[in-house]
Amino acid sequence: MKKFIIFICAISFAIILALTPTVVASAKPENNTNVQKKIGNYNSRSAYVIDYDTEQVLFERNADAKYPIASMVKIMTLNIVFDEIEKGHLSFDEKIVISENASGMGGSQMFLDAGLEYSISDLIKGVTVVSANDASVALAEKISGSVDVFIDLMNEKANEFGMQNTRFVNVTGLPQEGQYSTARDVSKMMKNLLKHPKYYDFSTIYLENYTHPDGRTTELTNTNKLVRFYKGCDGGKTGFTSEAMFCLSATAKRDNTRVIATVLGAPSSKERNKEITDLFNYAFANFRTICLLEKGKAIPTEINVKGAKSSKCEVMVDKDVFILAKKGEKPDFDVEIIIDDNLKAPIDKGSKIGVVKLIDKKTKELKDQVNLVALNDIESKSYLDGLDEILQNWFLGK
Repeated sequence: MKKFIIFICAISFAIILALTPTVVASAKPENNTNVQKKIGNYNSRSAYVIDYDTEQVLFERNADAKYPIASMVKIMTLNIVFDEIEKGHLSFDEKIVISENASGMGGSQMFLDAGLEYSISDLIKGVTVVSANDASVALAEKISGSVDVFIDLMNEKANEFGMQNTRFVNVTGLPQEGQYSTARDVSKMMKNLLKHPKYYDFSTIYLENYTHPDGRTTELTNTNKLVRFYKGCDGGKTGFTSEAMFCLSATAKRDNTRVIATVLGAPSSKERNKEITDLFNYAFANFRTICLLEKGKAIPTEINVKGAKSSKCEVMVDKDVFILAKKGEKPDFDVEIIIDDNLKAPIDKGSKIGVVKLIDKKTKELKDQVNLVALNDIESKSYLDGLDEILQNWFLGK
């Protein structure tokens, strides 16, 4: 393996520093006491805020304490629905007949009519905007055949997402013994939900008069008020029962920085929204996310590939590499490229030819690692290409 420190550090930071003179690659959050002073008083059971791209924790309080989370269990329902759509098992336009069981659900609803057909898209809207229990049950029945089987799928997904302190026992969030999660785990499933671009088509709806198949209308108002009242907030899921109290996991984006903030067990909706707002404000005031290496763009370095037609073989990363920048500090990291040994043409575009590592200079901690891939097809040198090279070298006296 060939290993070297890439010159991209100097090149990139020459550009970055010109635009944002006070940035740091591996931002270290302040201790909780100092942050809490900036955020202000709190009355919730737990709180957690992370940078979306780097997953770096910016603040946490009782993040792993287990509590009921009420309707925030529907974040997992939506994850599964969008996964099924992307796999081709469902479509947004597909219509399903609503069962008596689904239409009879209490609590938050969009008031579905049993026996009528509703589209998957409309049911997603109901779950996302008004936290509809009836729509959540209808989707569970469609995907798994029964709610109980769907709950098993929810717990499988929780394990897949690394949610070690979560257990689902229903799809509505209504009080039931044995159902719990944590602020950290809720943030994990929210992050996975945000990976689905179509989610934002629903999460940004604040108010809509929804027309049912029979012509009657229901006013849908987003339970996440921050979508309307906080600049940059474009998603989130609320939850409330007397047991869980007021909960919210929300996301906001300003410029290139997206954060996720989660609060469990606030005493009121007003307090819940205030705490999320304070966490957002702290994050945006003190941090910035920067894309250091962008997928699809050539890294300013070249590699040698045996038997390649061209001596210039460009490379790129297979996904964006982000750094979390904290205002007022200087960069302190290296970007290392490790090239695979004995690379030979031909190599297809997108084929892995090495790795890129983002390393903290002080701690030597590996911050991120992504694959290095060929930016274009690397063709083999033909017989005529080889002959032409020999002739050129002969004429040049090489």
